[in-house]
Amino acid sequence: MEDTGTGDGIGSFLTEKSAKVFVAGHRGLVGSAIVRKLKTLGLTNLVLRTHAELDLTIQSAVDAFFAAEKPQFVILAAAKVGGIHANNTYPADFIAVNLQIQTNVIHSSFIHGVQKLLFLGSSCIYPKFAPQPIPESALLTGPLETTNEWYAIAKIAGIKMCQAYRIQHGWDAISGMPTNLYGPNDNFHPENSHVLPALMRRFHEAKVRGDKEVVVWGTGSPLREFLHVDDLADAVVFLMDKYSGLSHLNVGSGKEVTIKELAELVKEVVGFQGELVWDTTKPDGTPRKLMDSSKLMELGWQPKISLKDGLVDTYKWRSSYYKILRRGAVDSGFAGLCIKLMMPIGHK
Repeated sequence: MEDTGTGDGIGSFLTEKSAKVFVAGHRGLVGSAIVRKLKTLGLTNLVLRTHAELDLTIQSAVDAFFAAEKPQFVILAAAKVGGIHANNTYPADFIAVNLQIQTNVIHSSFIHGVQKLLFLGSSCIYPKFAPQPIPESALLTGPLETTNEWYAIAKIAGIKMCQAYRIQHGWDAISGMPTNLYGPNDNFHPENSHVLPALMRRFHEAKVRGDKEVVVWGTGSPLREFLHVDDLADAVVFLMDKYSGLSHLNVGSGKEVTIKELAELVKEVVGFQGELVWDTTKPDGTPRKLMDSSKLMELGWQPKISLKDGLVDTYKWRSSYYKILRRGAVDSGFAGLCIKLMMPIGHK
C-alpha cells in the first residue's frame, strides 16, 4: 500500500471549470471551506445538498441523486461526528451511519461514472500508541483509542473501500487524512468542542465577564498539531488535481505547539488581560500527537496559514457569527453559547 505516485489524466480537475463537482457535507467545518475554495478558483458548477434534501444514509436516495445529477468529481466530507461522550453513548450510530454514508456515496459514484472521488477521514484512524510523527504506514498496526474506535473503524473502512475499488476496477478513488482542524464554522459548544475552540470560548467569556483568571487542566506540556481548514481545502484541491495513488495521504501542518503555547496565543488573540492558571492536579492527556505529512509535501503541497493568523481569522469569524445570533438572525441550537459557563477543559 505504498503507492503514492501520480497517475495519467491528473490535472483535469482545475482545467475543467464547468465540471460538475459534488461536495458531500458542504455545511460542516471542512465542507464549507472546500466550497469557499472551489468558488474562489472559479469552479461554478457545484452540486450541494443539505441533509434534508438528500439523506446520504439512504441507498436508494443516493443512487437516484447520482443517476440524475451525474457529477464528474466527488469530495466526500460528510460524516457523523461527535466528542468522547457521544461516541461512548451512541457507538452503533457512529459506526453504522458513517459506514452507510461512505458505502452509498462511494459505490454510487463508481456506478454512475464519477471520474474521481476524494474521501476525507481523520487522524483517529491510527493506533493509540502509534510512532510519532505518525506515518501512513502506521494504519492497522495496533489497537485504536477506545474513546472513538467506532468512528475510526468506519473511517478505516472508507480508506479500504477506495483502495478496493481502485484495485478491482481501476477507478480513481483517493483518501486524505487531516490532522486537528480549526477555523470558520468550528464547533464552540460548551460540552463537546475540541481544545482550540474550547480555549477560545473560555478566554472570550472570561474577557466579557471581566474575570481575573482562566483555569485550564494539566501542565500545558502536551504537543499538538493544528491545521487551518482553509489550508485543508487547498490540500483537497491539490489532491484532486495532482494525486492518484493507492495509499491514503496525511494532511497536516507539520508544526507542533504545546498546549501552553496554544493557550497563551489564544489569550493574546482574544485580548484576555487576566491570568492563565494551570491546574496540575488534572490529567494532561496524550503527550504528543503529530502526523507525518512528508509524502504530501514531497508532492509539492505546503500549508500557508500560520497558527496565529489562523486564530485571528477564527476569532473574527466567531465574533461576527455570535453577533448575528444575538440579533436573532440565525436560528441555531447554539444560541445560548454566549451565556453558558464551561467546565475546565483537557487536551484532546
